[in-house]
Amino acid sequence: MNKTKTNKFIIPVLVFLCVIVFLFLAYLDKISKNFSSVLKNQCFSIEEKIVRGDSMSGVIESGQTVKIFSGYYGCNEAKRGDVVIYSYSDDKNPLIKIIKGIPGDKFGFQKTELGQYILLNGEVLKNAQNKSYILNEKSYNMLSMYERDYSGTIPSDSYLIMGNLTEGSADSTYFGLVGLKDLLARVDL
Repeated sequence: MNKTKTNKFIIPVLVFLCVIVFLFLAYLDKISKNFSSVLKNQCFSIEEKIVRGDSMSGVIESGQTVKIFSGYYGCNEAKRGDVVIYSYSDDKNPLIKIIKGIPGDKFGFQKTELGQYILLNGEVLKNAQNKSYILNEKSYNMLSMYERDYSGTIPSDSYLIMGNLTEGSADSTYFGLVGLKDLLARVDL
């Protein structure tokens, strides 16, 4: 009889222990995911810098102080509308631009009396003041090469970055589409 009472208690105790172990493992998994999220969001350093130059005038003015999240794109996705710091040809003064086109976007051109407009997903590309970017012949030749080579679609890991000046600046109209690895930082205004 003693052995039967012991067996009756062993099964509920084992079930109870299994439930406790399951709950503990679920808790550890949740903590692990939260910790990974914290680490993911801390893969960059933050510093303040003073902007020099006027290619983003109307969004960021020369002399304005901005927060720079260096290394941000090493662990975060680049998105349309992000203001970025771009490394251009080993220049010690990187450029500040805005991502206008992302991988998978369709792009092309529309000829006008003023020059070529950039079309992005069928719409004329505009700056922050809702004015159309106008390409001169040299800028058009630069970007049309990418349109031809990639059948009018921005390829993976490539971005169209622009200044805010509609007549152009040192941006994708000057040096073409850029790779994610060349985006040094995200800028917080």
